[in-house]
Amino acid sequence: MADGVRENVARDETLLDRLQRTAFGYFLERTDPGTGLTADTSRDGSPASIAVAGFALASLPAAAERGWLSRADAAARALATLRFFWNSAQSEAPVATGFRGFYYHFLDMRTGLRAWQSELSPIDTTFLLAGGLACAAYFSEKSAEEKEIRALAEALYDRVDWRWAQNGQETVAHGWKPECGFLHYGWEGYNEAALLYVLGLASRTHPLTRGSFAAWTTTYQWENIYGHDLLYSGPLFVHQFSHAWIDFRGIRDRFMREKRCDYFENSRRAVQVQREYARRNPNDYEGYDENAWGFTAGDGPAPATLRVRGRERRFAGYAARGAPFGPDDGTISPSAVIASLPFAPELAWPAIRHLLERYPGLARDGRLTSGFNPTLAGAAPEGWTSEGSFGLDQGIAVLMLENHRSGLIWSLMRRCPAVATGLRRAGFRGGWLAS
Repeated sequence: MADGVRENVARDETLLDRLQRTAFGYFLERTDPGTGLTADTSRDGSPASIAVAGFALASLPAAAERGWLSRADAAARALATLRFFWNSAQSEAPVATGFRGFYYHFLDMRTGLRAWQSELSPIDTTFLLAGGLACAAYFSEKSAEEKEIRALAEALYDRVDWRWAQNGQETVAHGWKPECGFLHYGWEGYNEAALLYVLGLASRTHPLTRGSFAAWTTTYQWENIYGHDLLYSGPLFVHQFSHAWIDFRGIRDRFMREKRCDYFENSRRAVQVQREYARRNPNDYEGYDENAWGFTAGDGPAPATLRVRGRERRFAGYAARGAPFGPDDGTISPSAVIASLPFAPELAWPAIRHLLERYPGLARDGRLTSGFNPTLAGAAPEGWTSEGSFGLDQGIAVLMLENHRSGLIWSLMRRCPAVATGLRRAGFRGGWLAS
């Protein structure tokens, strides 16, 4: 290897390490040491998010392996979180922490009780459970602490009544509230729920019905966009969140066997579509080009309609932005680019370098902002930038960077019996499942 190439590789590895470590720092700063709950955002008064708690749990093995925490400290942090959820209030009461093994989307950081009248969330509970199962796979030693981690993660998983969450239907309900029961809308089309169905199907206690995954796939949209055939969903987080835990390379369900594709390749194509959309820039937003893309769920300027450079523009606050069919208001999310590295490093690397060089204000104290919008011109080239940090952005960055660098999270979850069982029951075959 030539000296110049070695220098570039070393420089890139240093950059990845800095980005991943500063993202992990969010969990150190925003996790309550007593309850183990992690704040949804760094903004004052933010409640805890159970999904963010799941990402925080799954990041602990990476932190221990990379020496950012000792193994004992990482185990202690995992135990604090798992003990809280196991001992928290489970009932139909409006101020409980959860019900039937599921948990409310947002919880009070101090009391751990339901916040913001949020819904009991199957998908966010799934990310929490997956974080616990990742810890159970990693903390495999015979110490009392590591045995307790494994026991609690399995007990929390076994307590979930997945069948109840179907509400008598083929697929899983979007959520439930004590005031009104199950929410009257469901998930249509491809979304981030693959992990939910995998864990739900594998349950030893209250599994989903065997046809639930196939029923979910009937809402898929297979599209040809810019010459790429893919299972469409606009926001990149859909193509990333389940992949943070499950290695979909080379394994196929019935749908993907028919398409001669797999979900990992599908995510790669979604990255290609987003890049091409930004290159074409049909709505003429500032800053978009082949190295400036990344449209996903994230923070935005605020709901408003403004006249910018002689053109009326409609902006949103927190929203699930996507490409090419929108919504799109000129906001780019750097974490979506970072989390695309495992799928398309040849596209994500130039974008990461470009964004950091062109927009130095994106990495405040080394941690990437949730979003920026150069169409809303300001004193800095970034234009509008999101205030503070969002836990989901930092979490997906930590996990997908680790998968890109070492494959650690994928390796841990391949050893998790529930993941392999759930994938097989969903109809997946081939690849690492065949071994």
